[in-house]
Amino acid sequence: MPAFAAHDGTELAYHVSGTGPPVVCLPGGPTDSAYLGDLGGLSTHHQLIRLDLRGTGRSAIPKDAASYRCDRLIDDVEALREHLGLERMDLLAHCAGANLATRYVDRHPERVSKLALITPSVNAVGLTITGDLRRETARLRRDEPWFPVAFTALETILAGRATGDCWQAIAPFSYGRWDGAAQVHQAAGDEQMNMQIVAAFGAQGAFDPDTTRTALAHFTPPVLLLAGEVDLGAPPRTMAEFAALFPHAELVVQAGTGHYPWLDDADRFVATTAAFLRQAAVSWSKPRRLDDLSRPGHR
Repeated sequence: MPAFAAHDGTELAYHVSGTGPPVVCLPGGPTDSAYLGDLGGLSTHHQLIRLDLRGTGRSAIPKDAASYRCDRLIDDVEALREHLGLERMDLLAHCAGANLATRYVDRHPERVSKLALITPSVNAVGLTITGDLRRETARLRRDEPWFPVAFTALETILAGRATGDCWQAIAPFSYGRWDGAAQVHQAAGDEQMNMQIVAAFGAQGAFDPDTTRTALAHFTPPVLLLAGEVDLGAPPRTMAEFAALFPHAELVVQAGTGHYPWLDDADRFVATTAAFLRQAAVSWSKPRRLDDLSRPGHR
C-alpha cells in the first residue's frame, strides 16, 4: 500500500487504480475511502488516487486528535501532492470531502487545475439547507414503499429529536434505488464511520466561510458540481447556489440519483465526470447549469 509522511510524521495511505491522467480523490465522512471504489468505472478513463484521511482506512491514527480538524487536513492534501510530484492536480471530492477541497483551494488555488465536487457538503462555504427544502426533496420519493417510515424519521430529525434509529431509517433517501447493493453499501459505510473523527473534523475553527467564499470567487479553473436529483443531503437548488460562488462552474443534476450518483447510474456519472476532466481549462462568462433530467424514468 503506497504511503507518505504528513508534516507531523503521521503515515498516510492512498490507493491507486486505473490508468490515464491522475485525479486526486477526497472521501467524505471523513471515513475510509474504500466506499468510493472506482467511482463507477471512472478508473477506465483516469488514474484515481484515493486518499485515506488520517485515522481512517489504512492511514495511521495521529498523536494529536485535534489534527483531524478540516482546516488542518489541508497540509495532508498538500503533502500528498508533493509526494506525487504534481505541480497542479485535478481534484475530486465527495460530500464532506468538498469542505476539505474548498479549504485547500482557499489556501493553494494555484495547485488545482480542475475541481469536481460530487454531492458536496456546504459547511465550508456557509450555505444553509432548510428543513422545508429537505422535505420537498424527500417527497420526490413518496411512491417508494419505505417512504412513510423514512419520512416520519426525517421529521423527527428536523424537529431536533434524532435517534440512532432515525438516522438508520432515512438511509434510503441517500440512494436512487434502495436495493440490495445500496443496502450493502450503506452497511459498510456505517461500519467504517468513527463519530469521534467526524466531530473533530467539523470542530470549532474548522471553517471560515467568508474567507473561503472570497477565494472561490477568484478561482478561475473549471469547476464541476454534480448533484443527485433526489439527494436531500445536497439538494440541487442548494448546489446551484454553490455553483454560483465560482466564476467558472458547471452544475449537472443527475436524474434519479441520490448522494452516491456513481452507484445509482454509473454510466451517466462516468460520462459526465470524464467529459469534464477531459476539457481544457477554459473560461465561461457565468455559471452554467446542465439538467440531466430527460432520460426515461425521471421522477
